[in-house]
Amino acid sequence: MRNLSLDFRHFSTLFAGSAAYFAWFWYFVGWRVEHLFLYLMILLLYYVHATTRKFVLAFGVFIAYWIIYDSMRVVPNYEVNPIHVAEPYYFEKNWFGLNTPDGRLTWNEYFKIHHTPFWDILSGLFYLNWVPIPLLFAFWLLRNDKLLFLKFSYAFVFTNIVGFCIYYLYPAAPPWYVEQYGFEVIHGTPGNAAGLLEFDKLLGLPLFAGMYQKNANVFAAIPSLHSAYPVLCLLYGWRLKKVWLNTVFAIFTAGVWFAAVYSRHHYFIDVLLGGAVAVVSYLAFEYLSEKTVLKKWFESFTAKI
Repeated sequence: MRNLSLDFRHFSTLFAGSAAYFAWFWYFVGWRVEHLFLYLMILLLYYVHATTRKFVLAFGVFIAYWIIYDSMRVVPNYEVNPIHVAEPYYFEKNWFGLNTPDGRLTWNEYFKIHHTPFWDILSGLFYLNWVPIPLLFAFWLLRNDKLLFLKFSYAFVFTNIVGFCIYYLYPAAPPWYVEQYGFEVIHGTPGNAAGLLEFDKLLGLPLFAGMYQKNANVFAAIPSLHSAYPVLCLLYGWRLKKVWLNTVFAIFTAGVWFAAVYSRHHYFIDVLLGGAVAVVSYLAFEYLSEKTVLKKWFESFTAKI
C-alpha cells in the first residue's frame, strides 16, 4: 500500500511538473523545438538507469539556469528600464579609446578595421567554449570532488542571477548595435553575431549566426557574463592547487576576454564588470554556503549524486 502511495505521489508530481513546464513555454515564453528536446532528454536520462538519474540530479541546476535565461523573453529588460546606448560607448572611448590617424576609436572599432583570419579563428574558438569548458570542469569535479562540484555549479547559477538583475537595472547595447544602428533605440532588435560572422565565413558554417538568432536579450551587454564564467572557473580551479589547471583557466580567461572585445560583442568596461561580478558572486556565495543551511544541504546532497 505504501509503495502505491509513493508511486501515485511520484507520478502526480511528474504530471504536474510536466504540465507547468509545457504551459510556461507554450503560453508565455514562446514554444520552440528545443524545449521538447530538453524535456524528453531529461525524462529519458532520469528513468533509463540509476547512474543517469544521478547525472540529472547533479546537473539539474544548469537546466534551471537555461530555463531562467530563456524565460527572460517574457519581460524584456528594456520594458523595465531605459536602454543605454550612447553612455557605454562614450565611456569606453574616453577611458579605453585608442588614438589613431582616423581619430579616437574604441578597440571594437579598431578591430573591425584591422581583423585578420588568425584572430578571427582564435577568438571564435575561445567564444565557442564559454559554456563547454565550465561544463567539462563541472564533469571533472563531479568525478573527483562532489562537494566542490555542487559549490561551483550553484555559484555558476548564482553569478548568472546577479548578472541578470544588473541587465534589468541597466539595459545596455553592445558595440555592434552602435555600429549598425547608431544611438537610436530600436526595441525588438534581433541578435547579431557581429565579428564572429568572420569565423562562420572562414569555416563555411553558420555556427554563430544560428546561435545569436536565438539570443534572448540583445540589450544585455553589461556585465559580460561570457567574461564572468572563465573567472569563476579560475577561482574554483585555484582551490585544487593544480598548476596545469590554473594555467589552462588563466589562458581561457584571457582568450574569452580578448574575443569579447575583438568580436565587437562587448566593451572593455563590460568585460571588467563581468570579471567583477564573478569575484563578488563567488565571495558572496561562498559566505552563504558556509554560514547558512546550504552547508548541510550540500553535504547531504553529495550522497545522492
